Amino acid sequence: MNNSDVPLVVRTDRDGVSTLTLNRPEALNALSPSLFEELRLHLDQLAASPEQVGVVVLTAEGRSFSAGNDLKAIERGERSSSPHQQAETLDFIEVMPQPVIASVRGHCYTGALELVLACDLLICADDALFCDTHGKWGMVPTWGMTSRLPERVGPLFARDMMYSGRVVGGGEAVSIGLANNCVPENELAEETDAWAARIAANSWHTLREEKRQMNRLAELSREAGMKWAREKGPGPAADMVERIQAGFKR
Repeated sequence: MNNSDVPLVVRTDRDGVSTLTLNRPEALNALSPSLFEELRLHLDQLAASPEQVGVVVLTAEGRSFSAGNDLKAIERGERSSSPHQQAETLDFIEVMPQPVIASVRGHCYTGALELVLACDLLICADDALFCDTHGKWGMVPTWGMTSRLPERVGPLFARDMMYSGRVVGGGEAVSIGLANNCVPENELAEETDAWAARIAANSWHTLREEKRQMNRLAELSREAGMKWAREKGPGPAADMVERIQAGFKR
């Protein structure tokens, strides 16, 4: 755990949107086991508060989202509280009730790339740099990259990124389907906030169910999935009629 008084992950809440900010700018937000422990604590709290928080944003302080795994921590022998804590945290992001938006500027390397791949949506600045350096360091991806990257960008682009270790800029990230949108660096925070607010203005009941259905249907055949969605859904939100009436009044 973090022995410093300075939090490694900072949480701020506004109008149903909770923003988690990686807070190691002096180390390019390198992903130490301690940072992951703090991140998971916040995620657990958010997942337990679906009526108070509708959308989660994951971003970082400073000029880079994250340079990736904290190699110095690995050298020091720093360990997580459990053998697969980091991978389990990424799995949890995928299944927690709220949609999670990754907001990326600067470096987003290796472990950090794995982290944003677990998020539902991704917006990046035009200075964003995505790269998988597992091969450079002789590491093997164990947090889900070999599944999530091909799912996101397709197997050809995934193989290229993983085998070559080349850097993908923000514009290319959008073109290959890694990111939803790329904006000027000085507009990233504002655009992220606006996107999160648009999503949070919709029914949280619907958002949660859409995420739950997409996760569940990915495990089923197309026919079985559509049947499951018809028969196992929770029904409309309690405020559906109010929302419809309000829409007609606009």
